Amino acid sequence: MTRVIFEKQGPIAILTLNRPEARNAIDPEMRKELITAWTQFRDDEDLWVAIITGTGEKAFCAGADLKRMGEFYSLNPHKRREKLEKEPGLGGITRNLPIWKPIIAAINGAALGGGLELALSCDIRIASENAILGLPEVKWGIMPGAGGTQRLPRLIPLAKAMEMVFTGKTITAKEALELGLVNEVVPLSKLMETTLEMAKKICENGPLAVRAAKEAMIRGLDLNLEEALRLEQFLAEPIRQSEDAKEGIQAFKEKRKPNFKGR
Repeated sequence: MTRVIFEKQGPIAILTLNRPEARNAIDPEMRKELITAWTQFRDDEDLWVAIITGTGEKAFCAGADLKRMGEFYSLNPHKRREKLEKEPGLGGITRNLPIWKPIIAAINGAALGGGLELALSCDIRIASENAILGLPEVKWGIMPGAGGTQRLPRLIPLAKAMEMVFTGKTITAKEALELGLVNEVVPLSKLMETTLEMAKKICENGPLAVRAAKEAMIRGLDLNLEEALRLEQFLAEPIRQSEDAKEGIQAFKEKRKPNFKGR
């Protein structure tokens, strides 16, 4: 069975986690398929935006398949550290697989542990009304290890992030919206429609400009303001010389929609 369904709708890639019998939990096979799918999206110049969601109506992703964790822990500590430092993380994009194209998570139910960490690795999160989100790893004597302790405090107030991590509690989609953890909450029946609308809006813009802007924002978070402003100009200058920039200016003059090519 294909664990990650990869579809294309014009310039939009749709990745669907496909283990509904396991609440779309990530096992080693799914992880490999995710890495392949993310790499395909990253390298295909005709794809501008990605959406990731889960099969079914109950779970986006329940995290790592704990029944298969023994395979990882059977490695000696040196091998485990080497694997973690060099290879893409759980869910692919959680570590060591940077993608500057926009990625949207359509959270169609429970996003727990590594599932929430996968959603945190996305740029925009749209949740269904039935979604619940949490990092329950401490309940099982482990800690979030796919970016949860680093990305969550960058997205919501530190005290709230600590409460979620220390207690392992889950929050509702409404609570996530109030915290700014998700961008929008919609009925489950409208989730993919709403997410596709967002993706299409992004695709109306110059893809090179959008990617450079994403890189500037993400990388700039780790810099002081002066260095970040320098990074912004470093990334902006090549965009100003692109064919898309010339097309955008010409379209503005001619009062028409630009026809961007990603060049």
